[in-house]
Amino acid sequence: MKYIFTFSILILLLLVGCKKDTEMEPIVPVEEIEDVDTDIVLELSENIEVYDAELVSDNLVLVIENGAKSAYFLNKEGVKLYTWDFELNLGNDLQLLPTGQILGIFKSEAPSFTFGGYGGVIQIINPDSSIAWEFIYSSEDYIAHHDIEILPNGNILILAWERISMETAASFGVFVDHDLYPEKLIEVDFETKDIVWQWRAWDHIIQDVNTGFDSFAAISEHPNKIDINYYDEPNGDIMHANAIEYDASKDIIYLSVNYYNEVWVLDHSTTTSEASGAVGGNYNLGGDLVYRFGNPEAYDNLNGNTILDRNHFPNIIAEGLPGEGNLMIYNNGRTSGQSTVYELEMPEVFNLQANTDNEPIIVWGFTDADLFSERVSGAVRLLNGNTLICEGDYGFWEVTVEGEIVWKYKEEGSFWRGYSFETNNPILPILGI
Repeated sequence: MKYIFTFSILILLLLVGCKKDTEMEPIVPVEEIEDVDTDIVLELSENIEVYDAELVSDNLVLVIENGAKSAYFLNKEGVKLYTWDFELNLGNDLQLLPTGQILGIFKSEAPSFTFGGYGGVIQIINPDSSIAWEFIYSSEDYIAHHDIEILPNGNILILAWERISMETAASFGVFVDHDLYPEKLIEVDFETKDIVWQWRAWDHIIQDVNTGFDSFAAISEHPNKIDINYYDEPNGDIMHANAIEYDASKDIIYLSVNYYNEVWVLDHSTTTSEASGAVGGNYNLGGDLVYRFGNPEAYDNLNGNTILDRNHFPNIIAEGLPGEGNLMIYNNGRTSGQSTVYELEMPEVFNLQANTDNEPIIVWGFTDADLFSERVSGAVRLLNGNTLICEGDYGFWEVTVEGEIVWKYKEEGSFWRGYSFETNNPILPILGI
């Protein structure tokens, strides 16, 4: 018994000694961690450039690589917890559904036109990588691109380019030496795969260059219309929308239009017939713009400040998060070479008027001399009030409301977006996380 007792004491001393040694020799050098409690041992990836243990959120980030064949869950220590590998390259966005399935837009293997962000194939993919649902929207005259949204009724909202021939454009008073590819939206019935609603930008254009056409009008007097001549691109991609966000509370769609440096607001309550005209729907404007913001110059408005210079990912801050109901957007800042994230308060009532300051209220913003990506990118609000930023050509930031940088993750490659998931999200166990 005496020897057993002595042996037990020795084992206990060894265990205490091992624990003490571990605490005294952190795996990560302290200089790599800001304000970290040195009693906590953290093993951080070499991709972590800033880590403030007291202020960083412990959420997971769903990282969507830009146009790649993979996506993954990343924790704040820089560890990839789960990776999806796809047969097709991403046509940019994907969403994780409550079932653990992935809804994504992927690149057609035989597209007729290939502007940046083209897709053409929409799929729902099971956790075992099998295809549960597929819809192809790609032909000589149209192709799905950039973004998709699943609606409360289960239907799929899809962003697409449609081809307008030079001859058709000329009949509207638009004379160009190339076909045009303006934006359209389609809603696809999940069960039947029928297109049950659509909106076309072409139905709402005006121009002030060539008289004698129905499209001729003073741009400044018609803020609900689209100046077709605002931006020209030799390849015909004259708008280059890159994101859609659906607001169920108002039955409206936010459409990010990159080359116009704007976000357009559309009335989804219309019928397809109403959406092609200027009457009908909850706002009685048909498919005309209910609201627009970011660049008053796009409709010859001298009032209001231009805050957007190329833009991505307008998204409504979800219920229960700080700033709920406001809208976040990533301003790429192509001209200035510096990006800015804005939180905007949308008008309670949309009232788009000519020669009036129609811009929303800037509630919060963040920028930094090192924050710049002229393409892709985005930002979302986190549960603790911080903001997660995807800088497309760098990686990810997390910043506090005071603008303090508490986390930075850098990796080679290009990143479309990052979505936040709390560690107790019920989807995660489905994936074995």
